[in-house]
Amino acid sequence: MTQTTDTAATAEPKPQSARRPRPRRNRMVSLHRAWFVAAVTFVTIIGAAAFRSLPGLLIDPLHQEYGWSRGTIGAAVSVNLALYGLTAPFAAALMDRFGIRRVVAVALTVIALGSGLTVWMTAAWQLLLCWGLLVGLGSGSMALAFAATVTNRWFTERRGLVTGILTAASASGQLIFLPLLSWIVEKHDWRPAAVTVSLAALAVVPFVWLLLRDHPADVGLKPYGAKEFVPKPEPVPGAARRAVTVLFKAARTGPFWLLAGTFAICGASTNGLIQTHFVPAAHDHGMPVTAAASLLAVIGVFDVVGTIASGWFTDRFDARRLLAVYYGLRGISLLFLPMLLGPSVHPPMLFFIVFYGLDWVATVPPTVALCREHYGDDSAIVFGWVLASHQVGAALVAFVGGVVRDVFGEYDMIWYASGALCAAAALMALVIRRRPAAVVPAVA
Repeated sequence: MTQTTDTAATAEPKPQSARRPRPRRNRMVSLHRAWFVAAVTFVTIIGAAAFRSLPGLLIDPLHQEYGWSRGTIGAAVSVNLALYGLTAPFAAALMDRFGIRRVVAVALTVIALGSGLTVWMTAAWQLLLCWGLLVGLGSGSMALAFAATVTNRWFTERRGLVTGILTAASASGQLIFLPLLSWIVEKHDWRPAAVTVSLAALAVVPFVWLLLRDHPADVGLKPYGAKEFVPKPEPVPGAARRAVTVLFKAARTGPFWLLAGTFAICGASTNGLIQTHFVPAAHDHGMPVTAAASLLAVIGVFDVVGTIASGWFTDRFDARRLLAVYYGLRGISLLFLPMLLGPSVHPPMLFFIVFYGLDWVATVPPTVALCREHYGDDSAIVFGWVLASHQVGAALVAFVGGVVRDVFGEYDMIWYASGALCAAAALMALVIRRRPAAVVPAVA
């Protein structure tokens, strides 16, 4: 009996040992849903970036086919770029009212419609309507304010890194589509390229509708890194009124104007200048269109690296100083560009491409962080207005660049002017004041 009892006693721990693997499975924490939402957002912005890869490739083909001046074509690009920015704050407010998923799905459909209709255009006003108005409104609804909204709702930690990753999606879209579209334009005309963009935008719609969610509370989760559950806020009526109200409130503060001014120069020196005019400027110097487009794609490669790194830096360093460094380096690189353009790709040009690519959209994470620091819950809409200034600057230079080329027969003047503006932006960034830290009352 004693042996039986002892055997039973020694056998009792076995079920406990059998349970030991369970804690190991608990340690394998599943990936938070926020990262899946960020992944869908990334793919969506890539789809929207497809059309943004096209304008610089179509200036020469449209000029040759229809005889439209580069200034006229540049005006259509300007409308597109301006609406891309001006729509953003209203789209951010609409996302608060109707949800992210509905707004983005409709925006992708509008892009597909506008791009597809360009195939049948015969007059310049139709270019302004399709390429400028429709695609501008659609792409503006998925601008960086969309990325800021997703980041603010789904993340409380790693916001700088996530902002950098989502911002890099635009460069990734350029990387994926630009070489393909340039090859299509050169081999098969510009119309198949426009159809490709339309189909790419439509292809993303099912992913958005099935996988994107508006708020962590929709699936019973806390935002990533949050210590407490955050209930989903009630829909905010009067989206347009709220966007305008936030603008008037922010406009009474100094940081808003400094952020808007620096970001306007950012847009002028990237989307308005390089993305729109680099390919035709390089072609003026004898470089094949496919080679110039490939260089822009390489900028996209290093933009991904630079923007994600900028997000990492933003989580750790003063955003104002980061902006000053980024704008200063960009201005220096633009001053050297006229001396580097030529009929072939040579090492100094490659160095410019790498250097400029690392800086291309690196300004976004620190700008978003400063908006969040100064404007809290309204930061996504405020950033939408700051982005509007970015696109107004881009639109202005896209138009002026075409006019400068028509009048002087070269682009040199616009490169030098943009370099000087970047130097001014670096100084403006340093003037942005810090938001005073909240005073915590002492415990008696």
